[in-house]
Amino acid sequence: MWSAQFVSNTGSWMQTVAAQWLMLTLTGSATYVALVQTAAGLPVVLFAIVAGTIGDLVNRQRFLLVNQAFMLIAAAVLGALAIAGLVTPWVLLALLFVVGTGQALTSPTWQTLQPELVSPAERTQAISLGAVNQNLARAVGPAIGGVILAATSAGSVFLINAITFAAVIAVIAAWRPAPVPGALPREHVGEAVRAGGRYIAASPVLRVILARTGLFIIFASAIWALLPLTARSVLHLGSGGYGLLLGSVGVGAVAGAAALPWLRSRLSPDAMLAAGSVGLAVVTLLLAYARVTAVAAVALVAGGACWILALSTLNSLYQLSLPRWIKARGMSYYLVVFQGGNAIGSAIMGLAAEHLGLSPTLTVAAAGLALGPLAALAWRFRPLPPEDLLPASDWPAPHLETGPALPGHASPVPAGPVLVSVEYWARRGQDDELMTALQRTKFARRRTGATSWRIWRDASEPTRILEQFIVASWDEHLRQHERVTKRDQDRLDAIRQLTDPSRSVTVTHWLAAGPAK
Repeated sequence: MWSAQFVSNTGSWMQTVAAQWLMLTLTGSATYVALVQTAAGLPVVLFAIVAGTIGDLVNRQRFLLVNQAFMLIAAAVLGALAIAGLVTPWVLLALLFVVGTGQALTSPTWQTLQPELVSPAERTQAISLGAVNQNLARAVGPAIGGVILAATSAGSVFLINAITFAAVIAVIAAWRPAPVPGALPREHVGEAVRAGGRYIAASPVLRVILARTGLFIIFASAIWALLPLTARSVLHLGSGGYGLLLGSVGVGAVAGAAALPWLRSRLSPDAMLAAGSVGLAVVTLLLAYARVTAVAAVALVAGGACWILALSTLNSLYQLSLPRWIKARGMSYYLVVFQGGNAIGSAIMGLAAEHLGLSPTLTVAAAGLALGPLAALAWRFRPLPPEDLLPASDWPAPHLETGPALPGHASPVPAGPVLVSVEYWARRGQDDELMTALQRTKFARRRTGATSWRIWRDASEPTRILEQFIVASWDEHLRQHERVTKRDQDRLDAIRQLTDPSRSVTVTHWLAAGPAK
């Protein structure tokens, strides 16, 4: 899978070089050149969340095969039109958007797939190897693309990219995934999307990673969006020279990846992101004023190392903070922020370069990258141990007494919401501690499926405390039990230590007795 991905990524970088250079020859506009990255990244913003949800629900093998075939066809159409001389700036952007749509549908599932093929202890490195794959392809793809582009045409490069998708199709077709156990009916897509959104919204750990990812990529996008203009307008290079500049980035990224295990053992995630961001700021500033190709190439080697340092830190932290049941749809939110930030940042940087000039725009981007690590003062990373996200296997399924259908329903189990109430009696003198501990369970209940949550205290008996939360359906409540992690269970066990041992904790499930009015 890693090898097939490398072949496909190499083709994608060849396509990037050809597309950016073709746009430069068609228009010469900084805005249009920057929009090449926007067209490729915007589909992630539009489709990744639904794609990640589908990836969690359906047969992943068939889903990936269909999407890879879709991208192969789209890339082949782009190549055929380019050879026929029928590509205009807007046709190019439209077809890049189509290829990007296939990538948006594939990425959430694909990014979570390979780390699952290794042991938990190796997952951080497996995730990093995914980033290495992309950047190793960046080291060779642009150079190959630049040479082929100079010798033939952009259409030939696009057709070669189409062929590379066949490598991924062959590997996925030969893969035999292990069956995923599960007795519950498959979630409805809309319900699954809401479950994913609730999980992200109720996870302070993930929200911090997403916020800092967006802050980083908005400014980092300036390098990739404006490098074609630097190559042509400032350094006076052709397509081959531009490909070699991108190859310098890849060389630096591979070198940086080799140093990652050593750096992880010595630096915190906050320090690693700060080092990568500040290093990229220096590189961006050098590109703003460098007029010698060798200086730019050396700076981009350093930039590649800083890029992989930042990217690997953000990606691995995020993936390792997701439990298995939400891997693909959770990853889709990261891709929306990362690719969406790249698309939006590229468009902003392109417009700024058009009106302010190339050097001032890169200077502003460098300042943003240098100041970005200050976000750690308010949003510090909190890595989660992998064992904390394992399912709490001792959680029994709630019992449902089936009988006659309830009024207004054809089935003994209504499709409507379920209200769960949990009655606690605090140890004498520890009712405030119990209230505080219960407040911390809010996020856990919301992450696993609760649409609303509240705790109540008996006005006449302060030690009697009631927790209530609503789940969309009985099936969703059963899934909620499956989603409880060991971390959640440890918190609930700590709560029970604060309760009166002579009074049992009482859990009651209330079914909607009729349609809402």
